[in-house]
Amino acid sequence: MYESLQHEVIIIFYESDNRPSKQSLDESRPTHFPSFQISCIDAAQPFDYESHLKNHYIQSTSLKIAILGFGNFGQFLSKAFLRHHHTLLAYSRTNYTDLANQLGVSFYSDPNDLFEQHPDVVLLSTSILSTETLLQKLPFQRLRRNTLFVDVLSVKEFPRNLFLKYLPPDFDILCTHPMFGPESAKTSWAGLPFVYDKVRIGDEENRVKRCDKFLGIFEKEGCRMVEMSCMEHDKYAAGSQFVTHTMGRVLEKFGLESSPINTKGYETLLNLVENTKGDSFDLYYGLFMYNQNALEQLERLDMAFESIKKDLFGRLHEVYRKQLFGDNGEVDKKMNLPQKLLGNGSLIEPPLDNVRQDGS
Repeated sequence: MYESLQHEVIIIFYESDNRPSKQSLDESRPTHFPSFQISCIDAAQPFDYESHLKNHYIQSTSLKIAILGFGNFGQFLSKAFLRHHHTLLAYSRTNYTDLANQLGVSFYSDPNDLFEQHPDVVLLSTSILSTETLLQKLPFQRLRRNTLFVDVLSVKEFPRNLFLKYLPPDFDILCTHPMFGPESAKTSWAGLPFVYDKVRIGDEENRVKRCDKFLGIFEKEGCRMVEMSCMEHDKYAAGSQFVTHTMGRVLEKFGLESSPINTKGYETLLNLVENTKGDSFDLYYGLFMYNQNALEQLERLDMAFESIKKDLFGRLHEVYRKQLFGDNGEVDKKMNLPQKLLGNGSLIEPPLDNVRQDGS
């Protein structure tokens, strides 16, 4: 970096009282000049062009983001937002003033005061269960008419419908789901999926750019950006996220513990429990209550477990019969046929032709 460090030196000269005599001007004698003194030195301040350009770039790309719900996940996201030089405001029912000050976030205990700061983006990082109650109380009239509202809830159709119901029609809507959290993304967000749906974004250039700036935060962090509808998200999430949380909670209640001879597969199960037990039951309940696909997945899990139990006890019954009656070739062949589940979770029964009927 080249810095202009030119110094301007102002020197005031004046003659001393010992003025040269006529003899001193004689060519045969050395010439004597008047003595000089430096009276004042003034150095101009250096101008750092690179810093000036950097500040101009930050101002042109930064957003003023208001986070509603400054709990564990809101704090987790705020650290990334600050890394990209965005201005952060926060509101929460719990007083996080000291923690917010440590992070460099302005905390407000009243949403009226926060909205009067005219944030570019309002981000909902509340629990799923409290989302509607919060939206009903927000003073939208204190915001600019085209404010961008974003959510980061684990279900998508539910907040989408609430936004369309309660937000003024001029507000922009972006539904997102960072499919990771403080535990699964401790060190990096690189390669982790970030799902988003541009539900309602105005055509004006500044509104389009604002949405792209917000999404750019996650893109710059290395997330795998996945654009899909809220309906598609909930369908896939019920088959992945809800099932994952369910199995983690089942294994936690089961009492899974580490041992001196852990296998890789067992370590995976222990990690699953560790990643899911940190989330509140309200989050898990929200995944079940507000995703219409979750109940179907829960029923399929239950039927799959019952099917496995039948396979095990059916095989055990076959062994007992052999021990009691011997292997005379008359053992019911139905025991050897695996049971499978249809897409809707129903069991596929073996055809009657493959089952020996008495008297046939």
